[in-house]
Amino acid sequence: MGSFVEVTASMAAPLRGEKRWAYLTRARTIRVATTCEDGSIHLSPLWFVVHDKTIYVPIDVAGRHAVNFDAGRPMAALVDSGEEYATVMGVRIVGKMERVEDPKLFERLQQLLFDKYFYVGHPYADPCFQFGNAVGRKYYALRTAKMVGWDSRETTTPQVTESHVLPDFVTDRRLNDKK
Repeated sequence: MGSFVEVTASMAAPLRGEKRWAYLTRARTIRVATTCEDGSIHLSPLWFVVHDKTIYVPIDVAGRHAVNFDAGRPMAALVDSGEEYATVMGVRIVGKMERVEDPKLFERLQQLLFDKYFYVGHPYADPCFQFGNAVGRKYYALRTAKMVGWDSRETTTPQVTESHVLPDFVTDRRLNDKK
């Protein structure tokens, strides 16, 4: 008997290369899981930006993620979307975070954050950036060890039973034959 190979979504409908980076650039939320000192997992949805094929995450306060990032503890992330079988897609990432120290890169990332989540005159843009300045916003670069993506839109959708509403003059031949 042959061996069984489990086929995963990333094998059946992989999301790789430029398509993966285009998807990540457009996506709006990354779910980040970091390992705390006591071994527990801290998981939360965060905003992010992509610059030169690197994911950057802004952290506004010295919360658990920043402590875990700075300690070099294990982390994983997920960017996903889709509301039904045929539109599910995502990217699973394992790696570590590295604090951005370059002031010019920091300013570029701030601009990318504004461009992605706000617009000129947006009612929450100024408060967001003022808060970030007040609490010492930092950016972290996600250095990936493994990145796996899938896109169900690349597969053929399964056949499903369709329901049609037909005009009144269309009838079932079998029912008409019994009259």
